[in-house]
Amino acid sequence: MRRHLTAALAAAFITVASAGCGTPAGTDGDLADDWRPMAQAKQFSPQAGECHVIPEPTAYLSSYAPVDCAKTHLVETFHVGTFTGALAARSAPPTVESAAMRAIFTDCDTRAKDFVGGEWRSARLSVQVAPTSPAGWAGGSRWYRCDIFELDEVDGANGDTDRAIHRAGTLRNAVGSRSPLTYGCMNEDEWGRLRPAGCTTAHQYEYVGIWTAPDRSYQDAVRDEAAIHPACRTLVARYAKVPNDANLRYRTGTAYRLPSPNLWARGDRGVRCYFWSGGETVKRSIANGGPAALPIR
Repeated sequence: MRRHLTAALAAAFITVASAGCGTPAGTDGDLADDWRPMAQAKQFSPQAGECHVIPEPTAYLSSYAPVDCAKTHLVETFHVGTFTGALAARSAPPTVESAAMRAIFTDCDTRAKDFVGGEWRSARLSVQVAPTSPAGWAGGSRWYRCDIFELDEVDGANGDTDRAIHRAGTLRNAVGSRSPLTYGCMNEDEWGRLRPAGCTTAHQYEYVGIWTAPDRSYQDAVRDEAAIHPACRTLVARYAKVPNDANLRYRTGTAYRLPSPNLWARGDRGVRCYFWSGGETVKRSIANGGPAALPIR
């Protein structure tokens, strides 16, 4: 009897439970078909056209606080790219001064010229790559920022440092518009630093262009004056429109400035070349001046 009672109670429980699991009237039994689909997760990425008050070359989400470029800032992002191929397959982002980053620096270098409207090295400017942080990389991010920034007119312009200074306003077309940042006529101060001077005022130096040095150590470049001065003379000849012949050394002296050690380590090999009068004062530009501007002495 007990066995039959237990079986009956069990049957009743199953009946009630089954009824409780049934589909109520007016429903279709699909709990999710009316839910709005969840948005696909996206990795954080900065945007071109943003400016930043933190100039560090590694971009951390925790310090991401872009500002309007019309306001005071230190660096301006003009391009955001993506690591691909073997670089993207690495377990961590390459450091900004590593050989692995050279190709990325070259990409930023080329894009910077388009952004400022000419050779960015012709002005008090510098370029850096700012990759995502190691934590962002581990989370799947593979972006890098191309940043550009202004250098001070003493240490920065003479290749001693590569430190961003505060500015307000975009650097777009800064070279194309011949802004005050571009190099022109110069004089040497008491510490041997080249400082800006008007080309119609007394001066001894004038910027003539960029020579691209071989890919070697910074220390080797510093010691190689014998190669740099002839290369700069060639640029003087082109700039002043005089023959590049055996008499060129009797027409012009030269001076040059290497990139800062930090910028060299990032991959820049652009050496700024200057005409030097040899000590005489000049009160006009030698640009396109021909033999009259640079007579044989």
